[in-house]
Amino acid sequence: MSATRVGATVPGHRSERRSHRFGRAALAALVLLCGLTLLLGFANKDRCTGPAFDQWGRSQPHYEQRNKADVCYSDIQHLWIGRDIDRHVFPYVDGGITDKGVLTGGTVEYPVLTGLLIWAGAIPAHDDAGFLLFSALLMAPFGLAAAWLLGKLSGWRALLWAIGPPMVLYAYHNWDLPVAFCSVAAVYVVHRGWGRTPRPLVDRAVVAGVLLGLGFAFKLYPAAFVLPLCLYVLTGGREGPAEGRARDWEGAVKVALASVATVALVNLPFAVVGFEGWQASFTFQQLRRVDITTNSVWFWSMRPFMPDDTMQALVNVLSPVGILLSFALACWIGWRRYRREGVYPWVSVSAAMLCGFLLLHKVHSPQYTLWLVPMFVLLRVPLGWVFAYFAADLAMGIGIFRWYYAIQFGQPSGIYDGFSAQAVVIGVWGRAALLAVLFFLFLRSQVSFRDRPPARSPTAGVIDA
Repeated sequence: MSATRVGATVPGHRSERRSHRFGRAALAALVLLCGLTLLLGFANKDRCTGPAFDQWGRSQPHYEQRNKADVCYSDIQHLWIGRDIDRHVFPYVDGGITDKGVLTGGTVEYPVLTGLLIWAGAIPAHDDAGFLLFSALLMAPFGLAAAWLLGKLSGWRALLWAIGPPMVLYAYHNWDLPVAFCSVAAVYVVHRGWGRTPRPLVDRAVVAGVLLGLGFAFKLYPAAFVLPLCLYVLTGGREGPAEGRARDWEGAVKVALASVATVALVNLPFAVVGFEGWQASFTFQQLRRVDITTNSVWFWSMRPFMPDDTMQALVNVLSPVGILLSFALACWIGWRRYRREGVYPWVSVSAAMLCGFLLLHKVHSPQYTLWLVPMFVLLRVPLGWVFAYFAADLAMGIGIFRWYYAIQFGQPSGIYDGFSAQAVVIGVWGRAALLAVLFFLFLRSQVSFRDRPPARSPTAGVIDA
């Protein structure tokens, strides 16, 4: 008599055959499609470059007008001037920040790995077009690698990443492809490992903690995922703690320490050599005011009803407190689900935490959508919600620059004067409403992994003859 655990996949079963349909050829096609989308994304941003350049390497003619009217603005191209990037100054070492919040000496407003990426992309460049091109060449492998990992995990659902509108709009809007790759790679390592030899959960989670620490050194937000990963390890992952064994506190601590040590090791050289320049990148974000450029719900909900200084003071308190409360709520709901199902849903909790951050942070730049798209792939969220978010994001990504153009160049810019202002309103409040819904949808969703092993449940161990 053979026995299998309830819910296990029987060899030759239809679900197993279906899971193998996404083979190497399909994976290669997925990566190729992603590459074509990246080319399209570059062509979209490259429309703003040249054909002539001034003495500082700024594209001419009418750069400021074109990047808004033609909706081809890129932070990469724009920051060629103003951060000493064009002078090839090594970041942070001699930098600082003035009392008015102006960065000096090569310091940029991003964590150190992004700063290094910016500096490396500028080395061979002599104008903003070259800087955009070389930065794109540096970042494209991260986008392709993320597509490959997502395809390995979730099959054709990875098309949401590979050919989705956000890739065209934002792949080269800012430096976000590397941090998205770090988050995806962390999930892949936990659930697939590496090599042919199976690895213990703690070893896989420690490597994932390192990847999340590297993600923090690119764009901060992956650090939030360390907590649910620790809870996943604490509760034994999919297998659950062994019979009679206490929770794995040692493993959870190892994961947390791996992440913290990675952040410290990456940042320590910059903090030692140029503390003021290193600290200035964080100070800049703390001092940033909520205004028309931040695209967050705080500006749109509070600014019409109170003086600016009052709003800034309130947001500086309400935003971080709200984010922390959303993190706590996501972890608590995840724990309740663990008590019901026997597995802590760390990917679902991480996705919900990201929604809380995007909704409540005082800055919601358009390219942050690239952070969210992998979660649409990794979790079985109904595609209707995904496409609704893409639609709201398109309204924001296109409308915001057309609106800025109208404001800056004296065109009618009121809510009744044209679609650009209306599109921004749709984008701001549409994204906000969808993020609130997705927060709970993610917490209810199962992962979309191919060949996913059965979850351990309170009835695990019951056998089926």
